[in-house]
Amino acid sequence: MIKRVVEISSARRHLSIKHEQLVISEGRQECGRIPCEDMGVLLVDHPAVTYTHSVFTKLLECGCAVVLCNGKHHPVGMLLPIESNTLQCERFRNQIDAKKPVKKRLWQQIVRAKILHQAKVISEDELAVSALKGMAERVRSGDPDNVEAQASRRYWGVFAEGIKFKRERFGGPPNNMLNYGYTVMRAAVARSLCCAGLLPTLGIHHRNKYNAYCLADDLLEPFRGFVEARVRVMCNEFEEVEELTQEMKAELLEVLYEQVEIGGYKGPLMVGLHRTAASLQRVFAGEGKCLELPKIEI
Repeated sequence: MIKRVVEISSARRHLSIKHEQLVISEGRQECGRIPCEDMGVLLVDHPAVTYTHSVFTKLLECGCAVVLCNGKHHPVGMLLPIESNTLQCERFRNQIDAKKPVKKRLWQQIVRAKILHQAKVISEDELAVSALKGMAERVRSGDPDNVEAQASRRYWGVFAEGIKFKRERFGGPPNNMLNYGYTVMRAAVARSLCCAGLLPTLGIHHRNKYNAYCLADDLLEPFRGFVEARVRVMCNEFEEVEELTQEMKAELLEVLYEQVEIGGYKGPLMVGLHRTAASLQRVFAGEGKCLELPKIEI
């Protein structure tokens, strides 16, 4: 079953649990109910939202990720279920014991997939596509030449034709669209890792000591292109805006329901993420060598 992504951001709401359902209320008036077992991600981006304690415990028990944003609409925290997998202890150990060559090969696969996806996003620019495909072939184990950064410079240079744009976390539009899309995708990736019995903190390439989601950021890389492709289309649909509207956010959330092909699976991206996370677990356990990543045809 496809899990639902729910965002609370338009007005003050009170969240509670009743009869195994998430109840959303405004004042004393109930606005809606959603079965907790249907919830995949709850994103809260309004400072006046209030909760009962059972909202967090019940949603986490049902495998739902909860993302909390600050007054600048930036995510400042994420709650993830830690009992999503009965073999969690064994899989944590496999992850911790993974050898450096294994991690370097994984990063090579991730970077290659990311670059090929970037080429797909800008597929009408034949010159840039050819350059990116060449770079993807040059990525070596661990990417010691930092081809990823070289590809990104080429990619962002042609990403938004006709728009004065520089990719920066706190830059002007459409950075806000990209940041929002990445936040939602990151939460979904982190959730899939927890369900696979992996610890999202211990990355294979990302290792910033202040980052609690290094592995999620690793696995996010080959999925960024789905957000970027959607933002590219939206740039032609909407005027440049400083604040994202509900319509824009809803369109970005739809990315998680796009059809993908991953390791023979064809279906919604949010479900496909679990195949990728499961393949990563198998590599850590020594039961496989390759990640199952989204199939990209150029």
